[in-house]
Amino acid sequence: MCRMFCSCFRRRSYKVSTQHHTGCCSSLLAGIRMRTRSSSTQSEGSFLPGPSGRSAGEAAAGGAGAGGAGGGWLNGRFQKLFRRPGAQDSGNTTGKITSSSTSSSSAVTDGPLQPSRPEEPPTAVNFTFEENLQRSHFSEASQQLIEREERLFSEIPEAGELVRHNEEVNSLSAAYKALEHLILQTIQQSLSLSTGEVSTEALTSAVKAVYQEEKQDLLWQDRDQTPPGWRPRGWKELHDITVCSLITNHINNPSTPPANQEHQSSVEADLCSMGRQMVADMQLVVSKVKYCYPTDVNICDFYARKFHQTLSARVRQIADFGLEEKDCTFVLRWVNEYYLELLQKPWLVGEISSEPLGKLLPEELLKPLEEQYLSSKQSELMTYICRILEIEKQKWENREEPMKEDGCYDSPVAYDIIQFINGMVTSAEKVVGDLQKARSMTCKLDELMQRFKSFQDEVVKQNKSNSKAIVKAHLGSVEQFRDVLEKNADLFQEDARRNCLRVLTDMKESAHVYLLSPVHKALKPHYKKLGTNDWLKKPVFEQLLVGIQTQSEELQGSKESCHQELMCQLHLEVTVEYVRKLLKGEVKLKDRSEQNYACTTVKDNAETLHKLFVELGSKEDWLKEILVTIAEVLKLQELPSIQMQVASLGSAFPDLSEKHLSALLKLKTNVSKADRKTVKETLSDTLRETSVAGTRCFFSKVQVK
Repeated sequence: MCRMFCSCFRRRSYKVSTQHHTGCCSSLLAGIRMRTRSSSTQSEGSFLPGPSGRSAGEAAAGGAGAGGAGGGWLNGRFQKLFRRPGAQDSGNTTGKITSSSTSSSSAVTDGPLQPSRPEEPPTAVNFTFEENLQRSHFSEASQQLIEREERLFSEIPEAGELVRHNEEVNSLSAAYKALEHLILQTIQQSLSLSTGEVSTEALTSAVKAVYQEEKQDLLWQDRDQTPPGWRPRGWKELHDITVCSLITNHINNPSTPPANQEHQSSVEADLCSMGRQMVADMQLVVSKVKYCYPTDVNICDFYARKFHQTLSARVRQIADFGLEEKDCTFVLRWVNEYYLELLQKPWLVGEISSEPLGKLLPEELLKPLEEQYLSSKQSELMTYICRILEIEKQKWENREEPMKEDGCYDSPVAYDIIQFINGMVTSAEKVVGDLQKARSMTCKLDELMQRFKSFQDEVVKQNKSNSKAIVKAHLGSVEQFRDVLEKNADLFQEDARRNCLRVLTDMKESAHVYLLSPVHKALKPHYKKLGTNDWLKKPVFEQLLVGIQTQSEELQGSKESCHQELMCQLHLEVTVEYVRKLLKGEVKLKDRSEQNYACTTVKDNAETLHKLFVELGSKEDWLKEILVTIAEVLKLQELPSIQMQVASLGSAFPDLSEKHLSALLKLKTNVSKADRKTVKETLSDTLRETSVAGTRCFFSKVQVK
């Protein structure tokens, strides 16, 4: 048999015939499988040698020797094929090698260790190559072959030894093939450690053999000598290919129990099954497989990369087809949320480097899916907001008043829209994995806000019986919208956000004008008497205060903060009207006495007006100071004092114009034209040195001729 191998080799290169190797390797593996099947029918521990030096299986078969017709697990020709160089042919090779104690042999099985006597330490067992294969001692078998290889190629054989040398080469090549097959088979079962198809000891030994052979490949690479035909073996590469094949098979054919798929599409079911399979497999890698590898290999990272690549390929296949909205959303969410959460599992975080893995889908596949999803959500957002506004409009047309909460009119418009926007943007951020992309769906929000304003304008224009109540309720909505736009700017595109804020400002001002116009109309008779002689001689101002108090009751109904803003606006407008009527110049203050009296009157009016509006909720304390400063100008007689007071007023209110100042000084008929000109120059100098930033506007609201 051995001589037949020689025809498959060339005498000089010692190349091994593939056909011949395959036949030899197959015969060897068939013998191993035959022995394994035979042994599996024996009692527990059948791989252990019996008392006579034979295995339990051999003992049960009648104690035939290794070279006997049916006793050994390899026949004589395979024993010759795998014998060590220089060993003597023997009819009972196996018996000679395995004559150690039962307790020492049990150490290589998967079962529990048998206790040994302390005074008799276990004896080391030197198994043959065939026995190492049978016991899955792959690293030992690999080392035996490497040693044989080193001896076989340590010197060039003489002519008379060439035939025997070629036979040894054939034998060694076949042995390598047999070992390679079993090692790859073991690696292929790496993710079956939990089911017992392969033991951690076998996988550890297989891995060790892979790295031993990798080292031997490198040694031959550095030698100035023709390597054997089987070098380099490339088992490290074969290992990686085998693991990739294993992972691909697990992902494509997940064995994890399916979840309830009643409401799932086929895409959702596939992705969920693949995810569960990866979790189950990576848990096994972290808990068992990694301990079969050297620590510097970082096998968990390797498995994670291969799972990532395999999943990526599968998800690409799914994304390449046109997806319905539901599946599109799920694919994006799985890629950007669920998969990332999987990589952040506490038991996995310290084992792998997730950042270098990147996205499961490349940008060119993600972008169309994101655009499809965001377009759909934007349309959904617009439709929802339009529906809310339509419902509100329908209530107004039916002359329904808004609901009241704590005595204040309340509109659900802002609350419903804000909740919907917040929910959609937050959800979209998870789906597309980017807040900047998610908030793009709000790019048309300013258009919807403009529709809200148009609706309010229509309410104001028609002025139905429920219009005031609706506008008061809208003030609350405007405030809510503004708060969200200012405090949660990240939810909105910046251009849309700024435009929305402008629209809201217009809506608030429009509402204030609508609500306060009837108040000013009712107070107009009282305004007319301000700045006249009657104002100085009669209790005209007290009548104005009573009118303000009465009219303020009609302004109740908006939420507290909105009502306070309304009162502040009324306080400002009443003060503006007061100053406008005063600067109109109907009263003439001829001397110091009249000017002092006018000063006292203005100060008293400022105090009582401030007190009233504080009670009504206004916080505009600065309006009182304007009237007090004007009163001081009326009282002062010395030009330098007047200049200082005007400079102070101009610094505080840069919108004070020469027209305003001229009208004020004309009230004092004893101020000469030259002095008025000097004071105006003082104001001009002050305004040139005053920054407008951060100052309040008041006099620009006071119209003078």
